Amino acid sequence: MNIAVIGASAGLGLEVVKRALQRNHAVTALSRSSLQIETDQTIISIQGSATSKSDLSKAIQHADAVIVALGTGKNMKATTLFSDFAKQLVAVQEGTKSETPVLFVTGFGAGESQNYVTKFVKLFLKFFLKDVYADKTEMENIISHSKLNWIGVRPGRLMDGALTEKYRLETTLFKGIKIGAINRTDLADFLVKQAENPTYLKQFVSISNK
Repeated sequence: MNIAVIGASAGLGLEVVKRALQRNHAVTALSRSSLQIETDQTIISIQGSATSKSDLSKAIQHADAVIVALGTGKNMKATTLFSDFAKQLVAVQEGTKSETPVLFVTGFGAGESQNYVTKFVKLFLKFFLKDVYADKTEMENIISHSKLNWIGVRPGRLMDGALTEKYRLETTLFKGIKIGAINRTDLADFLVKQAENPTYLKQFVSISNK
């Protein structure tokens, strides 16, 4: 299958590209920076913006599934990246009436999950990532209220550990849920496998290694 990866050049996005190729999928990668990866497999790299309608349309036009792994890196300043992207995605997908599954990553602490983080995480988000998570929440709202076939994924802290293929999934929020860290490799594994067989459509999934 052809998997479009939005935000593919680094971090989680690059791990998604690698995992998709490992599982013998063709990949169309959209990112601002050039993709640094060596492979003999089918990969189309588009250097462009996720908030550009034309770039986004080109990236997803032949996709069997779309995985959104946008991030701001270490930049904690206020942003509209996530909500701007979501608006363009809805416009592009609804314009074509596509039923292609869209898996998008925010973070545990976005949307309703903000009421279930630990006190330490709540303080960290409040003083360092309040604006970033506000925009991630807006992305959740836009996509979840659209007609897209979406899956929202809320990981805990992202880590650089090796692939284990072992992770805990929660589809409901409850007191004491404690969504901890997860390896980027494992999150990528979950995303690619859900692209292959989307079993959590129209749901938010919280994920951690423990």
